[in-house]
Amino acid sequence: MTAEPPEQHVPDAVLVAQRRDVVRQLTVRGITARVSVRPGTGAHTGRPPLLLCNGIGVSLEALQPLVDHLDPDRGLVRFDVPGIGGSALPPAPYPIAALSSWVTALMGKLGHRRFDVFGLSWGGGLAQQLAVQSPRKVRRVVLVATGTGCLMVPASPRVLGIMSTPRRHRDPEYAARVAPEIYGGSMRTDPARGAALLHGATRSGPKRGYYYQLAAMAGWTSLPFLGLLRQPTLVMGGDDDPIIPAVNPRMQAAMIPRARLHLYHGGHLGILTEADELAPVIDAFLDEPDTLRRPA
Repeated sequence: MTAEPPEQHVPDAVLVAQRRDVVRQLTVRGITARVSVRPGTGAHTGRPPLLLCNGIGVSLEALQPLVDHLDPDRGLVRFDVPGIGGSALPPAPYPIAALSSWVTALMGKLGHRRFDVFGLSWGGGLAQQLAVQSPRKVRRVVLVATGTGCLMVPASPRVLGIMSTPRRHRDPEYAARVAPEIYGGSMRTDPARGAALLHGATRSGPKRGYYYQLAAMAGWTSLPFLGLLRQPTLVMGGDDDPIIPAVNPRMQAAMIPRARLHLYHGGHLGILTEADELAPVIDAFLDEPDTLRRPA
């Protein structure tokens, strides 16, 4: 007989924030997507919300550990990428530029003319594309554990091989087995935590959706346009990230004109496993006053 896990205290502010999240289906350009919206309150009423772009193959619930530790008054928008979780599979594979345009249309349909964008891993590529493609709409950018696409310092061939299929999203035992090798950080001593993050509440969707996400980034790189980004940008990365070696966020921060670098002790999913330490860094960055005019 297994022991019951100890009861955890959830702060009242977190419970209030969770109750304000409204999940609904929204059709944009013929594709019905599952979207979670939390309106801003208090000091954040009427301010640009933070759009959260997830990693590959997981639904919007995967970001809940971060959401729970962000300012509960901050407006947030999460969504399942088409073909993932509760969003419909698109009729054909899409390039990342087309997805960026679709996401901008989604935000417009929600009534947001300007927004901040956060991108984790694969979602960081989408965040970079949004920043360059829609400079008048994207106010600030947070890039976490992400790279510059096909032109970056890559992971080891074995790690890339594991990442090339959605098996870890569908097989909890396999996810626990490979978590130390691909995620690093605290997963090296607690691999079951990686499996729990991927399987606890997330929905993967059809396999084809995962491969569509892979195809979207085929041949894509942000290197040619990083110097064109004018938004204040926070680049975050772990010092033990097998998927995105730390040299990559260092390079991004050096090439983006208004970027700063925050390297933390941890792995690829550190923003989720150590959200209590890292979410305040994001909040502080987003709450800084804007000192320059919008991009022309």
